[in-house]
Amino acid sequence: MDSCRFVADVHLARVAKYLRIVGIDTLYYHEISDDRLLEIAQEQGRFVLTRDRELANRSERVYYVPKGELFEVVQDIVRRFGCRCEPLTRCLVDNTPLQKVEKEEVIDRLPPKVRALFNDFWRCPTCGRIYWHGTHYERMLSFARQVCGEIRAREP
Repeated sequence: MDSCRFVADVHLARVAKYLRIVGIDTLYYHEISDDRLLEIAQEQGRFVLTRDRELANRSERVYYVPKGELFEVVQDIVRRFGCRCEPLTRCLVDNTPLQKVEKEEVIDRLPPKVRALFNDFWRCPTCGRIYWHGTHYERMLSFARQVCGEIRAREP
């Protein structure tokens, strides 16, 4: 069972997104009951991340996430669970692993400047969102390096 698979409660949307940035498999739902979170954790071998002390006391598969700076919170989770970082390999919207696509496959969906400046693209097979190595990529990769230490960024 992989200890670095999570489902975050409704209070941890940003934490879930930033765990995805560093490449950690993290589910998140805008609305979900505590019981359903526990079911998902059990069914899929995940840990629940929460700031709800009552929920944290219900199962050994729940980790109470203390408040703090986003960077410190994400770094604590990565270190506590011994997660292997694979930055920018997951869709930030729905957690699906990204797939490399040819520029020609997505060219009609790219802004003109992106068409002109970039040649490498990845797409989420679930939601269709397209990713490339623009300025956001550099900022997110820098965050991942700070959280995870020196990492070799692998192509998504």
